[in-house]
Amino acid sequence: MNLSFSPEDAVLVLEDGQVYVGEPYGASGSTTGEIVFATGMTGYQETLTDPSYDRQIVVQTFPHIGDTGVNHEDPESGRIWVAGYVVRDPSPIVSNWRADGSLDDDLAGDGIVGISGIDTRKLVRHLRSAGVMRAGIFSGDALLAEDGGVKSVDALLDQVKATPQMQGLSLYDEVSTKETYTVEPCGEFEGREPLFTVAAVDLGIKGMTPHRMAERGVRVHVVPSTTTFEQIEALNPDGVFFSNGPGDPGEADQIVALLRQVLDAGYPFFGICFGNQILGRALGFGTYKLKFGHRGINQPVMDLTTGKVEVTAHNHGFAVDAPKGEPVDAPYENGKYGKVRVSHIDLNDDVVEGLQCLDIPAFSVQYHPEAAAGPHDAAYLFDRFVELMKSSKEGK
Repeated sequence: MNLSFSPEDAVLVLEDGQVYVGEPYGASGSTTGEIVFATGMTGYQETLTDPSYDRQIVVQTFPHIGDTGVNHEDPESGRIWVAGYVVRDPSPIVSNWRADGSLDDDLAGDGIVGISGIDTRKLVRHLRSAGVMRAGIFSGDALLAEDGGVKSVDALLDQVKATPQMQGLSLYDEVSTKETYTVEPCGEFEGREPLFTVAAVDLGIKGMTPHRMAERGVRVHVVPSTTTFEQIEALNPDGVFFSNGPGDPGEADQIVALLRQVLDAGYPFFGICFGNQILGRALGFGTYKLKFGHRGINQPVMDLTTGKVEVTAHNHGFAVDAPKGEPVDAPYENGKYGKVRVSHIDLNDDVVEGLQCLDIPAFSVQYHPEAAAGPHDAAYLFDRFVELMKSSKEGK
């Protein structure tokens, strides 16, 4: 393949040798990570600020990105977490009454290296068939060799292959809050005594998650991933929550051990995404890496407990390996935690999307019911958590 490019271009290099030449978008420089694709037509600001995308280069399948600009209300965390950004047609203008600035400026301000003007449809079709892999985006001085010439594709490929694989990476400490903070009840419950108190372990939490609980009259103490069980106990919570987050759940032994202490103490538990994988591991199931994962706001999931189908928001590359169908004994320590069943499945590929314990007060889902951005079909799960805490408090 005869490819020519200059430092004015941006170059995307995949681990398997595929190369795309486009234009710089956001900051110039170099970045590497696992390249994944997100299928949402809206909500790019929430995508970019989701800590679960730590060390991942995100490809937007929707071709036109950036037309509503950026604002100070929609971010899910205090910064952009993606390692790099790939879009086909960035909007040349910003047109939205809520906008405070442009996406391009925001990416540049946070030092996020991106590429635009490439065939993202071809790229995503390739990632669907070959599977997600490591990649790098290079532009500006990052394309210059020491002799002043332009680097070869092989030299860029060497940088990509020097990047750690996602499988085997522990990243939740990297994105977690360092200090505990509290989200007080809001909406109709604002200024009132909380109905319940929740300790939410931040493994990469999105800002909308504690907000969804606060809307239901819950006081949420968001605690670091390094929190001990004794520190959780000291908060005297009515329930414990484990958030979404990045990295390989197989590398989270410390968090699995923490959850087992929570379950042993009888606290009602709710987990989302990474929290679902941690519950799976705590119960004795394994986890595995998906070929290309689920990322977007349009994934159909069936709640097997009700038969209802929801359109849901996802961001995960790993899944729980648990048997679908009839409830089974949780494998850990000869069924110590009683019966468990797969409560939700993805209708595209049958992947496990939720677990429900039948003998202890614990359940989890693999997707994002806070849905920022995305549909609100699954918001009832927060009501389910409140009901679980209520029943537990009443001794049921």
